[in-house]
Amino acid sequence: MKMTRHYFALVLFVCTLASCTKESMETANIVEAENIPEIEQELLEVVNQHRLSLGQNSLEFSSVAYLLANEHTDYMMTVGSLNHDNFSKRASTISTEVDAEFVAENVAKDYLNASEAFSGWLTSSSHKKTMEGEFTHTAVSVKRNEEGNLFYTQIFFR
Repeated sequence: MKMTRHYFALVLFVCTLASCTKESMETANIVEAENIPEIEQELLEVVNQHRLSLGQNSLEFSSVAYLLANEHTDYMMTVGSLNHDNFSKRASTISTEVDAEFVAENVAKDYLNASEAFSGWLTSSSHKKTMEGEFTHTAVSVKRNEEGNLFYTQIFFR
């Protein structure tokens, strides 16, 4: 029963994502880019500082979410656009591996640094709601494509 409730909540969340695009299974020829750990760490710290300023908990790093965030960042860079393609698969994997009840993600591109990405998310009601949501864990992936543009994926779960 608990798994059915979690699955229903996950499906409902995916269906209500305003910026979500249709699911795509196209994963051929995805190039794995190098992470930019300084920006990843800074963004994680900025999000946690913001949460603490609101009296919320700070988010713990998740290696499971990090792996999936990296895969999605590489995917977005390969297709050349921001998207939430295959989100249900990422959420299902996290749910299965760490018994998560709820999973969400924020994505961004073309911000020059963590501060700009955070500010962009903060001015978007849906991204802000995710950053300020009742989550316990997170991971941030930031990578640069061949043109020098940064792509960001942050996954949240509880």
